[in-house]
Amino acid sequence: MKAVAYRKSLPIHDTDALIDVELPDPVAQGRDLLVEVRAVSVNPVDVKIRRNVAPAEGSEKVIGWDAAGIVRAVGPDVTLFKPGDQVWYAGDLTRPGTNSALHLVDERIAGHKPVNLDFAQAAALPLTAITAWELLFERLEVSRDKGQSGKSLLVVGAAGGVGSILVQLARQLTGLTIIATASRPETADWVRTLGAHHVIDHSKPLHEEIARLGLPPVTYVASLNQTDLHWNAIAELVAPQGKVALIDDPASLDIRLLKRKSVSLHWEFMFTRSMFQTSDMIAQHRLLNDVAKLVETGVLHTTLTEIFGTINAENLKRAHALIESNRARGKIVLQAE
Repeated sequence: MKAVAYRKSLPIHDTDALIDVELPDPVAQGRDLLVEVRAVSVNPVDVKIRRNVAPAEGSEKVIGWDAAGIVRAVGPDVTLFKPGDQVWYAGDLTRPGTNSALHLVDERIAGHKPVNLDFAQAAALPLTAITAWELLFERLEVSRDKGQSGKSLLVVGAAGGVGSILVQLARQLTGLTIIATASRPETADWVRTLGAHHVIDHSKPLHEEIARLGLPPVTYVASLNQTDLHWNAIAELVAPQGKVALIDDPASLDIRLLKRKSVSLHWEFMFTRSMFQTSDMIAQHRLLNDVAKLVETGVLHTTLTEIFGTINAENLKRAHALIESNRARGKIVLQAE
């Protein structure tokens, strides 16, 4: 099968940063689905792995953790899907990625693709939808009660992939006042269309921006990037007994800043369930099916903003470069030939 891989961790503009390769077709075993990949999207985790995880000498590593496609075969223990089903999923960090013509995924972390989205529109959502859902409803334990009022959510880095679905989920399924951060006119407009009540500029001190709008201390904070840069401001603006959740990789944080307010700190990493084969791993299958229903009923919308052509090394290098520029808005998708 055709795939895109790398042999060494190289800067994205290096000729061999990503390369087109031919690999043996995988075979479904156990609870595996063998999926014909029709579209993939690119996430910051792709960049992190390419930069920092070198394959063993002489081997090739395939990355990519978002896909939509068609089930071509199933393992002997599969009960949730059958050949011909259209699926979407984010995959497993411990297995080969989705940048290939065929891909294996455990049925417990795959869902049925929304019927009203094409494969490109669907591929934009799984990883970010899982991350946003788990962060909002499992880590921060926000109530799905639209009648709830008086509480607020600050989304730092709201125009990116996770933020673009998190703002929608919070606006459509909760009663929270949503404050989004964005630093450019086009990204500020984007998060407003997704449902943000207020937009502040994260190139300025966040606590000063909150004060400028006359807003009270924030109940919940979702810090999606540059947490270490904003940490002091987050500790200043969060409400007593509030909650902070993050998904990025700050070098260090002084969590003592949260003590006086009894603020709790939460990590969200959507690969935890598959990486450790947790007993509730199937929760992601159910989550993706729930999100699909919300998409089909018009409650949620795809966050696809750009299609970079077919799945090949050259186009994936362009996508990685845009992710690395920190100027991406929404999600970048590539399609099968």
